[in-house]
Amino acid sequence: MKKNIFIKSTLILIVGSLLTRSLGLVIRIVFTRAIGSEGVNLYSLIMPTYSLIIAITQLGLPTAISTLVARENKRSKRIIVSVMPIIIVLNIIMITIIILSSKFIATKLLCNPSATYPIMSLAVVLPFISISSILRGYFFGKQKMVPHTVSNVIEQIARLLIILLFLPILIKKGPVYAVSGFVLLSAVSEIISIIVFLVYLPKKFTISKNEFKPDLSTTKEVLDLCIPTISGRLIGNIAYFLEPIILTYVLKLSGYSTAFIQGEYGIYNVYAVPLLVIPSFIVQAISTALIPEISKSYELRDKGNIRKRLKQSLTITILVGLVTNTVVFIVPDIFLKLVYNTNKGINYIRVLAPFFTLYNIEGPLASALQALGKTKKAFRATTIGILIKTIAIATLSFLHIGLYSLVIGEILNILIVVSIDIYYIKKEV
Repeated sequence: MKKNIFIKSTLILIVGSLLTRSLGLVIRIVFTRAIGSEGVNLYSLIMPTYSLIIAITQLGLPTAISTLVARENKRSKRIIVSVMPIIIVLNIIMITIIILSSKFIATKLLCNPSATYPIMSLAVVLPFISISSILRGYFFGKQKMVPHTVSNVIEQIARLLIILLFLPILIKKGPVYAVSGFVLLSAVSEIISIIVFLVYLPKKFTISKNEFKPDLSTTKEVLDLCIPTISGRLIGNIAYFLEPIILTYVLKLSGYSTAFIQGEYGIYNVYAVPLLVIPSFIVQAISTALIPEISKSYELRDKGNIRKRLKQSLTITILVGLVTNTVVFIVPDIFLKLVYNTNKGINYIRVLAPFFTLYNIEGPLASALQALGKTKKAFRATTIGILIKTIAIATLSFLHIGLYSLVIGEILNILIVVSIDIYYIKKEV
């Protein structure tokens, strides 16, 4: 029966992710068509900042909680209690930083003062994202995927209803209000997600006053897992944050206008890349289910099961990626017209599609390394890939090839990270 847990968990996550992704696609269609090109450009400009702030605030805790709960079932309450002080302190620090620095980031770094209020809106959402992340990590560690699936679906339904009700009102006031409102309203969907998780908690799961004391040894264990994980994510998110800043600065030196740069960056991020990562719901489901499965096998020194699950995961992700990216490569215009009612981004899709088949296996490989306790090696691979990507963007932008400097940098990043991860995995199993 235990052998089937991984397969059941993966299937539940895939079905849930498919529903979530389908609803997300509807949300994206409604949102992008409603806010227009100016709103799309503004939204794509703040997304790297959004991703960086969330990565810092989460501190890699969901993965750490999942790993520890999977290995040590009996200490799950102590693990959750021990991470709460970390989350509270981080949220206070990040909310203060966002409020004080939003204008500087928007005007000086992103070269768009309109981004000030959308960035500031992130401060309201952070605490709710943190709480839902802790609960999600707990259920992942227990290999109970139904709460995560149900919460995601209900959250997306709530988000869609909120957008349909409030976005038409906000868009009348302008793109800045629409994007800021979209960010703020996501707090409501996160609250709904938290409520769903609380409903699924075992009835016996109660924390008394005496238990509400962080255990320093447990906190240290969590941090030992968190720090290498968050280091890799931070490097990636910092690079993602710097991406539009570097592109804008270097391409402007090459003679491109700010309007052209932000317009093409919006096309790349909002139209092209989302189509290339269509299989990500399957990849994410497999990667999520892989962490507790490999963690347990690693604790039991069962290398045979580790190899088996890893082989299954990589085979599925490669096949799914190959099929979807081939279809998107052949008829990108149909997808772009259907989803976004545009034909912009075809050129970027055609160049990137062959390489995004490899991109899909980054998730399972990174999850496997984390579950094996080799997060430092995953961090090393991410860092090398990101550095080369950033250097490529900065140097190739001077060749007057527009946003293709970013495209080439992304391809190099995928090839390098996948190659290094495979090398480390082979050494371990």
